[in-house]
Amino acid sequence: MNSAYFLSIFNSILRMTTPILYATLGCLLCSRVNVFNIALEGQMLMGCFVSIAINYTTHNIFLSVIGGILAGAAVGLIVGIFQVKLKAKDMIVGTSLNLLITSLTSYLLYVFFATRGSLTSNEMVGLHRIPNLPESMTVLHQMFKNLTYLDIFGYILAIVIFVFLFKTVPGFHFLSVGLNKEATESLGTKADRIQVIAVVLSGALCGLGGVVLSMSNVIIFTEGMTAGRGYMAMAASSLAGAHPLLAIISSLFFGAAVASSIALQSYINGQITLALPYILTILIMSVSGYLGYRKAHKKGNRS
Repeated sequence: MNSAYFLSIFNSILRMTTPILYATLGCLLCSRVNVFNIALEGQMLMGCFVSIAINYTTHNIFLSVIGGILAGAAVGLIVGIFQVKLKAKDMIVGTSLNLLITSLTSYLLYVFFATRGSLTSNEMVGLHRIPNLPESMTVLHQMFKNLTYLDIFGYILAIVIFVFLFKTVPGFHFLSVGLNKEATESLGTKADRIQVIAVVLSGALCGLGGVVLSMSNVIIFTEGMTAGRGYMAMAASSLAGAHPLLAIISSLFFGAAVASSIALQSYINGQITLALPYILTILIMSVSGYLGYRKAHKKGNRS
């Protein structure tokens, strides 16, 4: 192993992080308004499918990106209606949508494109990439080569969301709904509307993550290609405490786990390495749940 190998690993981490980062930002928006959105996986997968379907049909990158975002937002709207307006159980709604969309995308793949498993074409166009740094800057060139504009935009968006939540009046309304919905409504704020908007925005961000996943490195849609990244995003949001800036770090952690699981296949049994991101997801979700329980238990004892 030489320095070039480790630099390529770092570059892979950045590329693997982007879809998780977008979904994590979507998840934390829901967390901030006290909506448990477990349908992140389905929102991402729908974004993957619709963006590739439009790309395959029109070869237009702009329409593909917009289509993926709107597809994720549409799923988010369904989540918002059922969980916020109709007060349905979040686990039932989220799990049902994840299973439905997994089957629906496979069915639509066969109905519209007469194929199973995957959809790709040499005529499809990929996301625009930022210009590579000069090769004379060896280290930086290796670290940041072949990144797309959406890879960079994810980090900018995290900062924008931070400013929105903690530095603007509408952001304070978001936070107040999550802290005490009844008190917020008593001041005339339409809490249900804010919660639905947050879930729709979450869906749009997950859809954008799906766009990056399907059109960044390899332009392809495969059945179930999100492969648990929605659940990783939930763990990353929990690890970050639903803070946009900390979400960058937690997303990079899971991006590193995914990149490492691929890189280590040359040295360790592939079935073991591929399980690494999911093991970390389970551990973090378990620890986060336990700490949340301890915190709530302590508050209950004090009261």
